[in-house]
Amino acid sequence: MKYVSTRGGITPVNFTDAVMMGLATDGGLLLPETIPCFNKNDIERFQDLTYQELAMTIFHPFVGNDIPLNELKNLIKQSYSSFNHPAVAPLVKQEDLYILELFHGQTLAFKDIALQFLGNLFAWILAERQESLNILGATSGDTGSAAIYGVRGKDHINIFIIHPHGKVSHIQERQMTSVLDHNVFNIAVEGIFDDGQRIVKEIFSDLDFKHEFHLGAVNSINWARIMAQIVYYFSAYLQLPDSERKTVDIVVPSGNFGNIFAGYLAKRMGLPIRRLVLASNENNILNRFISTGVYQGSEVVPTWSPSMDIQVASNFERYWYYLHHGDPEAAMKSFAQLRETGAISISREQLLQVQKDFATGFATNDETLTTIADFYQQTGYILDPHTAVGVKVAQQLRLEEGINKSTSICLATAHPAKFPDAVHQAIGIYPPVPESLRDIDQRECRYEILPADTATVKDYIRSKLQTPS
Repeated sequence: MKYVSTRGGITPVNFTDAVMMGLATDGGLLLPETIPCFNKNDIERFQDLTYQELAMTIFHPFVGNDIPLNELKNLIKQSYSSFNHPAVAPLVKQEDLYILELFHGQTLAFKDIALQFLGNLFAWILAERQESLNILGATSGDTGSAAIYGVRGKDHINIFIIHPHGKVSHIQERQMTSVLDHNVFNIAVEGIFDDGQRIVKEIFSDLDFKHEFHLGAVNSINWARIMAQIVYYFSAYLQLPDSERKTVDIVVPSGNFGNIFAGYLAKRMGLPIRRLVLASNENNILNRFISTGVYQGSEVVPTWSPSMDIQVASNFERYWYYLHHGDPEAAMKSFAQLRETGAISISREQLLQVQKDFATGFATNDETLTTIADFYQQTGYILDPHTAVGVKVAQQLRLEEGINKSTSICLATAHPAKFPDAVHQAIGIYPPVPESLRDIDQRECRYEILPADTATVKDYIRSKLQTPS
């Protein structure tokens, strides 16, 4: 399998080169030249596979011959051995909805599923090549801790994670900044997540700096992140009873478009679901795009679901590329226009295609808390605020269409204990605290507060890599 850039400016590369490149050198995002496809009989044969075996089946066409099969199998086994549920991502039924629990990894968020694998993958590639890597990423909350836990203490890897100072949850911040391994560097920028994401992209666009300091990406701009997330869409479907597979919707709380883009690829690979539903909070740029065909940011609104407080969705370009039939010139022109004017739009015909690919809805801050409260009262199950956004949208669509028209699976993207204040505000009690968080307020923390300025962040990275830390 070869990988190309959405902007068409690179010679196709193999899987391991794509992983190490992260952001394409022409500023685009990497995608496979072809999308593997499974037929109905293939998917039926997946039924009895473990999560690890399913991952192996889905990864292999994308990886090709870059990694020997036994090595790939070992990487997968190693990556999911730390999860505290044998199914990795179990599907549980609550009243008339299914919840796919993606929070059974070390940092209690869905990012663990991809980043445990990516951390081990990086380590394997670096050992094979006898090289080193300095990972740079921005986080709106969960990516940072999951990435840090994926590579902490590993040889030949340093990691620099940027988060918006004071704009992630208390638990999210401490999960990141209390990791004191020698190879972990936390940067709190005085701005919002979009500032951190902009800084990362600008640094990666400085090819001399990128090559001098051996930079790699861990955000969902890295193709391996998307690939790893495809697996749990298939797993969710396969965990459904046969009687409930006829018409299936999967509802995805999404701010950065990476999670739902993995679902989009799963559907293109043959996953027999009816539709994907994108659920937004009040920062609903993606909801507005699906509804109107106009992609235009606005001011970020702080919400109870901070990991979705985003106005620039870094994975959106991948979908835009497919929407324009793989035309890299369209991607280049469109995103240049977005930088210049702050908005891009599509034709009526393209909007109809978007609305075939996705349904959408959003939840206000008040609706998020009300959903947590009502769902708890009805089921005894505690939702985190991001999952509550998805449940609210799922309930609204089912009300509009008739409750028995489809099976709805909502992705639970984080454990409620990561957002105790929101849960307490909604139901009057704090969620149970998992063992991994019980001493988090007693841990020593380390981070650097910097202005949201690319040159300043580059100077900080340079200082850490050129002198002993």
